[in-house]
Amino acid sequence: MADPEMSVTPYWELTFDADGDVDGRQRDRLVKEMVQRKVRDLIVFSHGWNTDRSGATRLYSRFFEPVPALAPQARLGYVGVLWPSMRFSDEPIPDLPPSVAAEVPAAARPVLDKGTRHALIEVFPGRATVVEQIARLLEQQPDEEASLEEFGRLVRLLVEVRPQGPQASFAADTSTEGEPLMLFGDTATVCDEFAQALAGLESPGGASFAMPRPWDGAHELLRQATYYAMKRRAGTVGERGLGPLIGQLAKAAPEVRVHLVGHSFGGRLVSFALRGLPEGVRAVKSVTLLQGAFSHYAFAARLPHDPRASGVLNGRQNRIDGPLVCCYSRFDSALGTIYPLASRMANDSRTVTADFGIGRKLGPEWGAMGHDGVQAVAGTRALTLAEALKAKLPATGCVNIDAASVVKRGGSPSGAHSDICHRELAQVVLAAGRVR
Repeated sequence: MADPEMSVTPYWELTFDADGDVDGRQRDRLVKEMVQRKVRDLIVFSHGWNTDRSGATRLYSRFFEPVPALAPQARLGYVGVLWPSMRFSDEPIPDLPPSVAAEVPAAARPVLDKGTRHALIEVFPGRATVVEQIARLLEQQPDEEASLEEFGRLVRLLVEVRPQGPQASFAADTSTEGEPLMLFGDTATVCDEFAQALAGLESPGGASFAMPRPWDGAHELLRQATYYAMKRRAGTVGERGLGPLIGQLAKAAPEVRVHLVGHSFGGRLVSFALRGLPEGVRAVKSVTLLQGAFSHYAFAARLPHDPRASGVLNGRQNRIDGPLVCCYSRFDSALGTIYPLASRMANDSRTVTADFGIGRKLGPEWGAMGHDGVQAVAGTRALTLAEALKAKLPATGCVNIDAASVVKRGGSPSGAHSDICHRELAQVVLAAGRVR
């Protein structure tokens, strides 16, 4: 399937809805043309949260661009997964310069711009009135504490899912998680902690002359609530959508080797696809996680802080006929600060109290895969990026690769998190799958 923006061929797209159902025509075209073109290695890439279709297509094009030259003899095919994510339009698109809108002084921009309001309505259909009410409160920022509580109520209403729908059971990364307290606790307290965390990111280690206000963290509460909803959605699409589809591909073309790649929540999506693989399917030859935005204990058999509990993907790395490679970077402040704070406030470890412990040190139980790699999985190898590119990667098991030598671009809290389009990381994907 040709795409004018795509740098490689053959390239196909697979579009999934929020419940994991795939576009049937795209699926059938992929199966038919993959066989016709005698594809041997199929690289399937999933974007993460905060990405729309055009941003995802540009990301795939940039990342895939060096691959043909790196493996000139390989019979490669490329798939871009598209799932209903969400992009706040005042933030950078992965690996692209900040938008013009983001360069406008904050005081001159609406708190919730038109593009973001449109995106919220698109990914949460039927809730346009709720979005407009949220936008109005963010704009006005009334002094009354009751207004913040109303804001919290509207955010909960925006992101709630049907109790009978499939998404409700896909939010957890560990077996100890419960309902997100950040949505059901005291809104003013939650917003205050987010405001303090954001102030720390803007001037790390420096003096702050303005006391953060709870409303300064309200926009972040909305983002994190949306993030929580997309977290559920990524798991749903992976297990109910992509996993079974790989089974269909394996049945139609058993010789095709599938290599899964995921950025941010896309890493969560492709990892949950391992739970959805039909029994006996061994088509997945490698999984590469780029700045994965989910718990670093997701694959653990036992949690260090609660040995009675495990990660929800415990043992699923064994469904791969090859390695699970996790690229991480200490420069990813989005995963190093905001992610663990949101995880703690979402009650990911059931150790948080009602006051959320403002100012408390964030412990390792809330850590993210893309910040320090896979944790608490026996036999996990640890390599620098240079070591990974020199030596042959392990044939099986988990491999952590410190990618901070290339994933380090600053400029915003999400800068390093999105800094993934590097030739070296494309080489890692090929090395993980032994693609030549």
